[in-house]
Amino acid sequence: MIITLENLNYIYNPNTPFEKKALDNVSLNINEGDFIGLIGHTGSGKSTLVQHLNGLMRPTSGKINIDGIDISSKDADLKRVRQKVGLVFQYPEHQLFEETIYKDIAFGPENLELGEDEVHKRVQKAMKLVGLDFEVLKDRSPFELSGGQKRRVAIAGVLAMRPKVLILDEPTAGLDPRGRDEILNSIQTLYKEEGITIILVSHSMEDIARMVNRIVVMHRGKVAMEGSAREVFSQVEKLEKMGLGIPQITSFMRHYKLKGNDIRDDILTIEDAKIELIKYLRSREDA
Repeated sequence: MIITLENLNYIYNPNTPFEKKALDNVSLNINEGDFIGLIGHTGSGKSTLVQHLNGLMRPTSGKINIDGIDISSKDADLKRVRQKVGLVFQYPEHQLFEETIYKDIAFGPENLELGEDEVHKRVQKAMKLVGLDFEVLKDRSPFELSGGQKRRVAIAGVLAMRPKVLILDEPTAGLDPRGRDEILNSIQTLYKEEGITIILVSHSMEDIARMVNRIVVMHRGKVAMEGSAREVFSQVEKLEKMGLGIPQITSFMRHYKLKGNDIRDDILTIEDAKIELIKYLRSREDA
């Protein structure tokens, strides 16, 4: 287990008229190599939860253990924790500030007081992992890039710290379709090639269904459901009560089956739907 949460609670503005319980007795285990999709309606506690995972927020009560470090204790080494858990906020390109892409990505490793050669290697590798050409782009200003490229620079800056866990909070928010595809492809490549543990916060059920191997559903500060994409998205009524939907292709296949067509209705991606529909139509021709 790389992350363990035990009975985690967080209260905003305690003992005031504006008191609000954002996390309510959350217990969760995250294993090394997991690719988790964290979903929930706005205000469900997702962002509050992920900010606890690298010590940006401290719990009101409960325990958080990150790779053997109890970060809920007062003397926890948060600098070490933040090297283990990298957090990429929404619109991370707003945090770019250096005059070149190289300097921006190198900022974190340099603050670890690493040697020049090690910093150079980390910048090179981080740029490769997010699909940015090192030789072509290293000396360019990050502010000359497209939205998707800027965001990949920001993600590379976190990867250069060599975290064991990468948390991405709505990484495709505000991007055009091309920018979205660039980011999602980079995330998939990173997971497949590096085996890094990833937590993806997203409102896109299609992205979640296509990419993750486990889903955690937050509702009113609690973990309401968890399981594989197939297990979670099969519970349509429960999700709808929480203000959540299912992937559009899953909805289509469910409705198509209800019209008397003998097909699987637990399909999660367009690719799988295509295979299932071709198989079904051929079986009808042969009948």
